[in-house]
Formats: sequence, structure tokens, C-alpha cells
Amino acid sequence: MTGTSGTADPEPAARRGADLWPLIRAERAALAADLADLADERWEVPSLCDGLTVREVLAHLTAGASLGPLRWLAGVVRCRFDFDAQVAMRLAEQLGASPAETLERFRRTVPSRTKPPLPAVAMLGEAVVHGEDVRRPLGIRRDLPVAAVTRVAEYYCGTDMVVPAESRLGGLRLAADDGPFRTGSGRLVSGPTLSLVMAMTGRASHCDDLEGDGAEVLRERCAQR
Repeated sequence: MTGTSGTADPEPAARRGADLWPLIRAERAALAADLADLADERWEVPSLCDGLTVREVLAHLTAGASLGPLRWLAGVVRCRFDFDAQVAMRLAEQLGASPAETLERFRRTVPSRTKPPLPAVAMLGEAVVHGEDVRRPLGIRRDLPVAAVTRVAEYYCGTDMVVPAESRLGGLRLAADDGPFRTGSGRLVSGPTLSLVMAMTGRASHCDDLEGDGAEVLRERCAQR
């Protein structure tokens, strides 16, 4: 982050990151609690994250919370800058021998502040989006704090760094009906903040929760991810 002079301004950025870690911990802890009594066969349910089961998504979250910048870079080099291969490699490292071990490994990361070279809000986004990736197919509902989900929405709508969210929103105006989130101009897409986040990150199923003359446009773009 730079100020108007163009010089680095790390202190405000650090403060912004610091106030996100309690939200990240809360979302991780809530997901671990939601999965505590899950029957073994339910761990193999396909998640909303393409190609991954519920168990694999949890291992992916564990990997993200266990991977500092140096290990991340080493993995990227090892995988010859194939970022998808790096993600798959780190997921496999954290899967464990059983669903119980997968869950226990994830539990240990709940307080972790370890992260790849991404802003803290991206880690909150991981917890929110992948938590919903798991819960919705399992029929588990969590009323996430609107303030936390709004922070995630504000991040994703302005970046393609983690997923191509910003580029998915061209010509659309998003408006949450349960919080303050607003962005863009053009055809209206309205609904719960969480559903807007999930749709902008490519989860077409959440377009069922959305209204407005831009909702079908966003659904079509999700199908093209």
C-alpha cells in the first residue's frame, strides 16, 4: 500500500491486517465445530470448489494456514511455477490418513497467522468462501457476521489475484440486501452479501439467491470459469 507520496505506508496496512485475524480465527473455529460430528462417508461429498471433496477442501484450508512465504516460493519453484500443481501438492500433504486426522490438522491451524504472500483479507476470504463450499452441499447453515463477509466482498470485487472475481463483474452493479456492500454500475444484482461473494468467485449455485436484471448475466459468467 502506498500513500500519496508513493512511499510505503506499512503501519496502517499492518493495523488493517491485525483487525482481520480475530475474524479469520472465528470462521475457522466455526467450520471445525460444524464438521466435528460429520459421518465418514459425508467427507467424500463433492464441495462447491471444482473437483474437490469436503475433506479435500478442509485440507486445502489447512495448507494455506501452514504455508509461509518461503515455503510457498519453494513449492512454486518445485512445481516449475505451475500454481495449480503447488496447490494440489500442499493439499495432499495435509490430507492425513483419515477424516479425523484431516479435521484435527485443520483445528491446529485455527489460531495460525501463517500465510502465503497474500493480504490477511485473502485469508478471511478463504475461510468464508471455502467454508460455504463445504457447508452448502452438506446442508449446514451458518449465519456469518455481515461485517466479516462485507470485508471479503470489498476485497474480491477489486481484484483477480486469487480468483477472477473483478473481471467477472464488468457492467454489473452489485447491492447487498443485508448489509452496506455496493459496487459497480450497470445491470443490478442484489441479494445476501455471502451469495454475492460466492457468485463473484464463480459459484453459480448461489445465483439462485440473487435478483435483478444482471443475475442471469453473472450466472452465465460463473459457468464459464
